[in-house]
Amino acid sequence: MNFWVRIRPALFIIALLGVWHVGAASQKTHLLPTPFETAAGIVELLQRGLLIKYIVASLFRVTWGFVGAAVIAIPLGLAIGWYRRAEMAINPLVQILRPISPLAWIPISILWFGVGDIAAIYLIFLASFLPLVVTGINAVGSIPQVYINAGRNFGLSSTSVVYRVLYPAVVPQLIIGLRITLGIAWLVVVAAEMIAVNSGLGFLIVDARNAGNRYDLVVAGMVMIGIIGLVLDTGMRSLEKARSLRWGYSED
Repeated sequence: MNFWVRIRPALFIIALLGVWHVGAASQKTHLLPTPFETAAGIVELLQRGLLIKYIVASLFRVTWGFVGAAVIAIPLGLAIGWYRRAEMAINPLVQILRPISPLAWIPISILWFGVGDIAAIYLIFLASFLPLVVTGINAVGSIPQVYINAGRNFGLSSTSVVYRVLYPAVVPQLIIGLRITLGIAWLVVVAAEMIAVNSGLGFLIVDARNAGNRYDLVVAGMVMIGIIGLVLDTGMRSLEKARSLRWGYSED
Protein backbone atom coordinates (compact mmCIF):
# COMPACT_ATOMS: atom_id res chain seq x y z
CA MET A 1 0.00 0.00 0.00
CA ASN A 2 2.77 2.42 0.93
CA PHE A 3 4.54 1.62 -2.35
CA TRP A 4 1.57 2.74 -4.44
CA VAL A 5 1.09 5.83 -2.33
CA ARG A 6 4.71 6.82 -2.92
CA ILE A 7 4.73 6.29 -6.67
CA ARG A 8 1.30 7.84 -7.26
CA PRO A 9 2.70 11.39 -7.82
CA ALA A 10 5.25 10.01 -10.29
CA LEU A 11 2.56 8.12 -12.19
CA PHE A 12 0.42 11.26 -12.32
CA ILE A 13 3.32 13.29 -13.74
CA ILE A 14 4.03 10.60 -16.33
CA ALA A 15 0.36 10.64 -17.35
CA LEU A 16 0.42 14.43 -17.74
CA LEU A 17 3.57 14.20 -19.87
CA GLY A 18 1.85 11.61 -22.03
CA VAL A 19 -1.18 13.86 -22.55
CA TRP A 20 1.15 16.77 -23.30
CA HIS A 21 3.08 14.74 -25.88
CA VAL A 22 -0.05 13.46 -27.63
CA GLY A 23 -1.60 16.93 -27.72
CA ALA A 24 1.57 18.60 -29.01
CA ALA A 25 2.26 15.90 -31.61
CA SER A 26 -1.28 15.99 -33.02
CA GLN A 27 -1.47 19.74 -33.64
CA LYS A 28 -1.12 21.02 -37.19
CA THR A 29 0.71 24.29 -36.51
CA HIS A 30 3.18 22.70 -34.06
CA LEU A 31 3.41 25.77 -31.86
CA LEU A 32 3.48 23.80 -28.62
CA PRO A 33 6.69 21.77 -28.27
CA THR A 34 6.63 18.19 -27.08
CA PRO A 35 8.22 17.21 -23.75
CA PHE A 36 11.25 15.85 -25.63
CA GLU A 37 11.70 19.12 -27.53
CA THR A 38 11.38 21.05 -24.26
CA ALA A 39 14.01 18.83 -22.65
CA ALA A 40 16.26 19.44 -25.66
CA GLY A 41 15.71 23.18 -25.17
CA ILE A 42 16.82 22.92 -21.54
CA VAL A 43 19.95 21.02 -22.63
CA GLU A 44 20.65 23.70 -25.25
CA LEU A 45 20.38 26.45 -22.62
CA LEU A 46 22.75 24.53 -20.37
CA GLN A 47 25.27 24.09 -23.16
CA ARG A 48 25.13 27.80 -23.99
CA GLY A 49 25.63 28.67 -20.32
CA LEU A 50 22.43 30.69 -20.21
CA LEU A 51 20.24 28.57 -17.94
CA ILE A 52 22.39 28.79 -14.82
CA LYS A 53 23.07 32.47 -15.49
CA TYR A 54 19.37 33.32 -15.74
CA ILE A 55 18.41 31.18 -12.73
CA VAL A 56 21.05 32.88 -10.59
CA ALA A 57 19.88 36.31 -11.78
CA SER A 58 16.25 35.57 -10.85
CA LEU A 59 17.15 34.09 -7.47
CA PHE A 60 19.42 37.07 -6.73
CA ARG A 61 16.56 39.52 -7.23
CA VAL A 62 14.06 37.44 -5.27
CA THR A 63 16.47 37.00 -2.37
CA TRP A 64 17.20 40.69 -1.94
CA GLY A 65 13.62 41.83 -2.44
CA PHE A 66 12.02 39.14 -0.29
CA VAL A 67 14.55 39.22 2.56
CA GLY A 68 14.56 43.01 2.64
CA ALA A 69 10.76 43.05 2.88
CA ALA A 70 10.73 40.38 5.60
CA VAL A 71 13.31 42.18 7.74
CA ILE A 72 11.25 45.39 7.72
CA ALA A 73 7.66 44.19 7.34
CA ILE A 74 7.50 41.47 10.00
CA PRO A 75 8.69 43.61 12.95
CA LEU A 76 6.48 46.45 11.70
CA GLY A 77 3.44 44.19 11.44
CA LEU A 78 4.04 42.73 14.90
CA ALA A 79 4.43 46.22 16.39
CA ILE A 80 1.23 47.44 14.73
CA GLY A 81 -0.67 44.37 15.92
CA TRP A 82 0.69 44.71 19.46
CA TYR A 83 -0.31 48.35 19.83
CA ARG A 84 -4.02 48.56 19.09
CA ARG A 85 -4.02 52.30 18.50
CA ALA A 86 -1.32 51.92 15.88
CA GLU A 87 -3.38 49.21 14.20
CA MET A 88 -6.47 51.43 14.13
CA ALA A 89 -4.47 54.25 12.56
CA ILE A 90 -2.31 52.35 10.06
CA ASN A 91 -4.33 49.29 9.09
CA PRO A 92 -6.80 51.22 6.86
CA LEU A 93 -3.89 52.59 4.81
CA VAL A 94 -2.40 49.10 4.52
CA GLN A 95 -5.71 47.70 3.31
CA ILE A 96 -5.99 50.45 0.68
CA LEU A 97 -2.50 49.83 -0.71
CA ARG A 98 -2.54 46.04 -0.48
CA PRO A 99 -4.94 45.34 -3.41
CA ILE A 100 -2.78 47.37 -5.81
CA SER A 101 -0.93 44.93 -8.05
CA PRO A 102 2.87 45.18 -7.79
CA LEU A 103 2.96 45.18 -11.59
CA ALA A 104 1.12 48.50 -11.54
CA TRP A 105 4.28 49.98 -10.04
CA ILE A 106 6.45 48.95 -13.01
CA PRO A 107 6.33 52.37 -14.76
CA ILE A 108 7.20 54.14 -11.52
CA SER A 109 10.00 51.70 -10.70
CA ILE A 110 11.54 52.19 -14.15
CA LEU A 111 11.18 55.96 -13.78
CA TRP A 112 12.92 55.92 -10.40
CA PHE A 113 15.54 53.20 -10.88
CA GLY A 114 15.80 52.70 -14.63
CA VAL A 115 15.97 49.29 -16.31
CA GLY A 116 18.02 46.93 -14.16
CA ASP A 117 18.21 44.85 -11.02
CA ILE A 118 17.16 47.63 -8.65
CA ALA A 119 13.83 48.11 -10.41
CA ALA A 120 13.05 44.38 -10.23
CA ILE A 121 14.15 44.13 -6.60
CA TYR A 122 11.96 47.11 -5.74
CA LEU A 123 8.92 45.41 -7.32
CA ILE A 124 9.59 42.20 -5.40
CA PHE A 125 9.99 44.23 -2.20
CA LEU A 126 6.60 45.89 -2.79
CA ALA A 127 4.96 42.55 -3.59
CA SER A 128 6.28 41.03 -0.35
CA PHE A 129 6.08 43.97 2.05
CA LEU A 130 2.36 44.51 2.55
CA PRO A 131 1.37 40.80 2.73
CA LEU A 132 4.00 40.28 5.43
CA VAL A 133 2.80 43.35 7.34
CA VAL A 134 -0.74 41.96 7.29
CA THR A 135 0.57 38.55 8.34
CA GLY A 136 2.30 40.10 11.35
CA ILE A 137 -0.80 42.07 12.35
CA ASN A 138 -3.07 39.03 12.09
CA ALA A 139 -0.60 36.79 13.89
CA VAL A 140 -0.56 39.06 16.93
CA GLY A 141 -4.35 39.43 16.85
CA SER A 142 -4.82 35.66 16.90
CA ILE A 143 -2.83 35.14 20.13
CA PRO A 144 -5.24 34.03 22.87
CA GLN A 145 -5.38 36.67 25.57
CA VAL A 146 -4.90 33.96 28.18
CA TYR A 147 -1.29 33.51 26.99
CA ILE A 148 -0.49 37.15 27.60
CA ASN A 149 -2.33 37.21 30.92
CA ALA A 150 -0.48 34.11 32.07
CA GLY A 151 2.86 35.70 31.24
CA ARG A 152 2.00 38.83 33.16
CA ASN A 153 0.70 36.81 36.11
CA PHE A 154 4.09 35.14 36.32
CA GLY A 155 5.68 38.55 36.69
CA LEU A 156 7.11 38.90 33.20
CA SER A 157 8.00 42.41 32.13
CA SER A 158 6.62 43.86 28.89
CA THR A 159 9.89 43.04 27.13
CA SER A 160 9.86 39.48 28.45
CA VAL A 161 6.24 39.03 27.35
CA VAL A 162 7.24 40.03 23.83
CA TYR A 163 10.21 37.65 23.64
CA ARG A 164 8.81 34.72 25.65
CA VAL A 165 5.13 34.85 24.71
CA LEU A 166 4.59 36.94 21.57
CA TYR A 167 7.35 35.62 19.33
CA PRO A 168 6.86 31.89 20.07
CA ALA A 169 3.12 32.26 19.54
CA VAL A 170 3.32 34.03 16.17
CA VAL A 171 6.22 32.18 14.52
CA PRO A 172 4.10 29.31 13.07
CA GLN A 173 1.77 31.79 11.38
CA LEU A 174 4.70 33.88 10.20
CA ILE A 175 6.22 30.86 8.48
CA ILE A 176 2.96 30.22 6.63
CA GLY A 177 2.85 33.88 5.60
CA LEU A 178 6.48 33.76 4.47
CA ARG A 179 5.79 30.67 2.41
CA ILE A 180 2.82 32.26 0.62
CA THR A 181 4.65 35.56 0.12
CA LEU A 182 7.71 33.83 -1.33
CA GLY A 183 5.46 32.32 -3.98
CA ILE A 184 4.14 35.80 -4.78
CA ALA A 185 7.68 37.17 -4.97
CA TRP A 186 8.68 34.43 -7.41
CA LEU A 187 5.69 35.25 -9.62
CA VAL A 188 6.50 38.96 -9.59
CA VAL A 189 10.18 38.53 -10.46
CA VAL A 190 9.24 36.62 -13.62
CA ALA A 191 6.79 39.34 -14.67
CA ALA A 192 9.27 42.12 -13.81
CA GLU A 193 12.02 40.45 -15.82
CA MET A 194 9.81 40.50 -18.89
CA ILE A 195 9.79 44.30 -18.80
CA ALA A 196 12.40 45.86 -16.53
CA VAL A 197 15.62 43.82 -17.02
CA ASN A 198 17.58 41.96 -19.68
CA SER A 199 18.34 38.74 -17.83
CA GLY A 200 16.55 36.12 -15.77
CA LEU A 201 13.97 33.45 -16.55
CA GLY A 202 11.27 35.99 -17.37
CA PHE A 203 13.55 37.68 -19.87
CA LEU A 204 14.40 34.25 -21.30
CA ILE A 205 10.75 33.62 -22.16
CA VAL A 206 10.28 36.99 -23.88
CA ASP A 207 13.62 36.83 -25.67
CA ALA A 208 12.96 33.30 -26.95
CA ARG A 209 9.56 34.39 -28.23
CA ASN A 210 10.95 37.43 -30.02
CA ALA A 211 14.07 35.73 -31.40
CA GLY A 212 12.53 33.44 -33.98
CA ASN A 213 9.53 32.02 -32.07
CA ARG A 214 11.61 29.51 -30.11
CA TYR A 215 8.67 28.05 -28.25
CA ASP A 216 10.76 25.13 -27.06
CA LEU A 217 12.86 27.60 -25.08
CA VAL A 218 9.73 29.44 -23.94
CA VAL A 219 8.26 26.27 -22.45
CA ALA A 220 11.69 25.28 -21.11
CA GLY A 221 11.78 28.55 -19.19
CA MET A 222 8.26 27.93 -17.90
CA VAL A 223 9.23 24.45 -16.72
CA MET A 224 12.29 25.76 -14.89
CA ILE A 225 10.17 28.47 -13.23
CA GLY A 226 7.79 25.79 -11.96
CA ILE A 227 10.58 23.51 -10.73
CA ILE A 228 12.38 26.30 -8.89
CA GLY A 229 9.09 27.48 -7.38
CA LEU A 230 8.49 23.95 -6.09
CA VAL A 231 11.99 23.82 -4.58
CA LEU A 232 11.50 27.18 -2.85
CA ASP A 233 8.13 26.11 -1.46
CA THR A 234 9.57 22.81 -0.24
CA GLY A 235 12.36 24.68 1.52
CA MET A 236 9.88 26.93 3.31
CA ARG A 237 7.72 23.95 4.27
CA SER A 238 10.74 22.28 5.84
CA LEU A 239 10.80 25.07 8.43
CA GLU A 240 7.43 23.85 9.69
CA LYS A 241 9.09 20.58 10.71
CA ALA A 242 11.52 22.27 13.09
CA ARG A 243 11.15 20.75 16.54
CA SER A 244 10.77 24.13 18.23
CA LEU A 245 7.87 25.03 15.93
CA ARG A 246 6.11 21.67 15.68
CA TRP A 247 3.67 22.57 18.42
CA GLY A 248 2.03 25.13 16.13
CA TYR A 249 0.92 22.56 13.53
CA SER A 250 -1.55 19.72 13.76
CA GLU A 251 -0.24 16.19 13.36
CA ASP A 252 -1.70 14.25 10.43
